[in-house]
Amino acid sequence: MMSREQNDHITRTGPGTPLGALMRRYWQPAALVDELEGERPVVPVRLLGENFVLFRDEAGRYGLLDRDCLHRGADLAFGRREAGGLRCAFHGWLFDVEGRCLETPAEPAGSKLCQNVRQRAYPVIARSGILYAYLGEGEPPAFPELDCFLAPDTYTFAFKGLFECNWLQALEVGIDPAHASFLHRFFEDEDTSASYGKQFRAASADSDLPMTRILREYDRPIINVERTEYGMRLIALREIDDERTHVRVTNQVFPHAFVIPMSADMTITQWHVPVDDENCYWYAIFTSYGAPVDKQRMREQRLELYELPEYRSRKNKTNDYGFDPHEQAHSTYTGMGLDINVHDQWAVESMGPIQDRTREHLGQSDKAIILYRRILREQIDKAASGDAPLMVLDARHARSIQGPATMDGIGPSKGWETYWMDVDVRRRRGAPWMPSLPSDATPDVAPPVATAAPRRDAAE
Repeated sequence: MMSREQNDHITRTGPGTPLGALMRRYWQPAALVDELEGERPVVPVRLLGENFVLFRDEAGRYGLLDRDCLHRGADLAFGRREAGGLRCAFHGWLFDVEGRCLETPAEPAGSKLCQNVRQRAYPVIARSGILYAYLGEGEPPAFPELDCFLAPDTYTFAFKGLFECNWLQALEVGIDPAHASFLHRFFEDEDTSASYGKQFRAASADSDLPMTRILREYDRPIINVERTEYGMRLIALREIDDERTHVRVTNQVFPHAFVIPMSADMTITQWHVPVDDENCYWYAIFTSYGAPVDKQRMREQRLELYELPEYRSRKNKTNDYGFDPHEQAHSTYTGMGLDINVHDQWAVESMGPIQDRTREHLGQSDKAIILYRRILREQIDKAASGDAPLMVLDARHARSIQGPATMDGIGPSKGWETYWMDVDVRRRRGAPWMPSLPSDATPDVAPPVATAAPRRDAAE
């Protein structure tokens, strides 16, 4: 348990807060590229408790501006995109993507008022279908060379969804290997050949065992957690028998992303981004190491649940997340349908807008959450002291953050420590878009692997 002050310290990201100062040192997902592809590429954005307007000008440049016009505070999200910028609909003041005031048409001819006005603007960059914004001071950090950023556009797909709760409780689900055996339990297995685009439906690597069966029948994983140069690596072990162990490797990429396997050929890199203290968006990049991503199929699957333009789930607290007691008794552990995003949403939103951690009791299965909170507090302190926190990278160090390795498969109970590394190297070596690894590369020196694997009994 923690005090209310300690809980506020690691949850609140608004201007002037210690955590807010840390979060503003990183690129933040602000919108999907798809959101600015329509007839009017102008969208309001709320991020870290502040209001902005994001737009694409006629030249294709992206701009993020404070949402209130510097003239008299009218809402620029209703502005007109024209003449090289965004024009306020109140008096026609025009701002470009860098915040420069280009025109004040209601002023007398020859007025120099524009020269003294500059709307606050923020850098924006597009990566793998997501528009990232930098809200901090000084030069933005370099992007790490994660696979989701290295893969060509045809091998990635980006999407997002709204959770009505604090970002931290949403993130902590992604670094909790034990919950999947319960929250995402299905009482019957599906045909794994129909698993494309669905998490926990495929068969594990090097086996024909569906993940649904593994999660259901082996619900006491041994969880190893270790620090890495990018955050944390988690390894969950589920012993099938004396000869075989299911190994699942996931990663937390600081500050608020995780990388998890979706199937033998696809990973998910997902961020939980604070809209404000009581709402967050998850942004995900699905990265394929095999065939190009079927973007239309992936999008149609997700639009069955999410409504545009807010990307709000059709199953939510207003309709009890579609809860069906008959289904809970006979088909799924939650009774909330087959989409695990709904399960996660219920779990994190049911904690309240900001989880009251003064009442929680953590166990051994929560060791990754305990370590993450420790790292988070450490990095808040580093940012407050003026030091560069974890993953605020220059170009040289950004090149050293690769991968990271992630997989799930069934390997030998003796030798699993090298098995998962070998699986990752084979997949990366076979990816059509991945730069070739040296011909003499071995699992223990491959780029994705940062440190040696932990022992079976390792704990933080």
